[in-house]
Amino acid sequence: MHYRKLWLGLGLVMAGSFAVLGYFGGEIYRQAPPVPARVVTTDGNVLFTGQEIKDGQNVWQSLGGQQVGSIWGHGAYVAPDWSADFLHREATWILDRWAQDEHQTSYEQLDAETQAALRARLQKELRTNRYDAQSGDLVVSPLRAEAIEAVGRHYAGLFGDAPEQGALRDAYAIPAKAIKTPERQKLLNAFFFWASWTCVTDRPGSDVTYTQNWPAEPLVGNAPTAAIVVWSVLSFVFLLAGIGALAWYFAVQNRRHTDDSNGLPETDPLLALSPTPSMRATLKYFWVCAALMVLQVGLGAVTAHYGVEGSGFYGIPLAKYLPYAVTRTWHTQLGIFWIATAWLATGLFMAPAVSGYEPKFQRLGVNVLFACLLVIVLGSMAGQWMAVQQRLGLEMNFWFGHQGYEYVDLGRFWQLFLFAGLFI
Repeated sequence: MHYRKLWLGLGLVMAGSFAVLGYFGGEIYRQAPPVPARVVTTDGNVLFTGQEIKDGQNVWQSLGGQQVGSIWGHGAYVAPDWSADFLHREATWILDRWAQDEHQTSYEQLDAETQAALRARLQKELRTNRYDAQSGDLVVSPLRAEAIEAVGRHYAGLFGDAPEQGALRDAYAIPAKAIKTPERQKLLNAFFFWASWTCVTDRPGSDVTYTQNWPAEPLVGNAPTAAIVVWSVLSFVFLLAGIGALAWYFAVQNRRHTDDSNGLPETDPLLALSPTPSMRATLKYFWVCAALMVLQVGLGAVTAHYGVEGSGFYGIPLAKYLPYAVTRTWHTQLGIFWIATAWLATGLFMAPAVSGYEPKFQRLGVNVLFACLLVIVLGSMAGQWMAVQQRLGLEMNFWFGHQGYEYVDLGRFWQLFLFAGLFI
């Protein structure tokens, strides 16, 4: 069977895929929502600075990031999407404030016509883009500043130890005092505000928000755009069509080449293999791989249970020592670790078997690489635990703690260490 056309097809698909990824990656970077230099009220009161927003993102990452709720829809789903949650709470606070000031009742008690009028005013208040690209200032009204402060108090209690937030913490699988200082609580609120601001603010010259009207929120007029609906449908149509085309091509080719000229050997060549010292040294890799798989399954069971009992495990207050953010981080990360371990071990075992040659000091290299692997696994897991327990500074958290991105949670140092090990 000739493979030239297959290699050509693979090359074209890869080139096209990376071209599309490169183009849209550049567009995403170019059109990313701005981080304002300051968030100020119309009367000059500074609420947040751009650095505080960025530091707030680091605080969110240190909590577990995408392992504790989500931002813009990316992350875990036991806790809410914080950008959507902040937006809804801010909107309802403003509506209730207007209803109380003007009608002496709550928004929910108003008639439909009055509610519609308040929603229209709210959409003008929140959707209007008041970011000044020249000065870098984002200007908000004093009323909105009060709403931001009110929502911030809610999050301070939620991530603190407010007794009235206990049931909500349990539902979200967030331990008490997840954030231990008021300074970090303020930074987190700054980041949540900015994330929600991008969801409700129209892009300049457009009636669509920075996040394409995500999340759906009828109070502020967020609804899916026509482009979202069309491309969502086309994406799975093309996916199914591509799978069908591959299945058809394989069936046709298989029928044409029923007689494989490259017959299988009569005996398995590996049965007569004589393991070299380095090949025998890889055995411990496979034991570790199996142990990591078992540990991943166990942590998966604990993580799933947190969805029912957010503060413990069958009555045991496990969340004090291994909160949901830690167990889910380890559960998802261990999948990468045991795959990487198996990949390394297989390559180290098969290289001498296929080549029939073992370089000098190969066994030593296998053992050194194994030690490095243990350091990466244990070091990154310890760093993530310390990060979620808020025992690391924000910079140390980035390098050795929790990056907050699902499946790449390990600190940047451990990430680079693992990357280097896979290529040695």
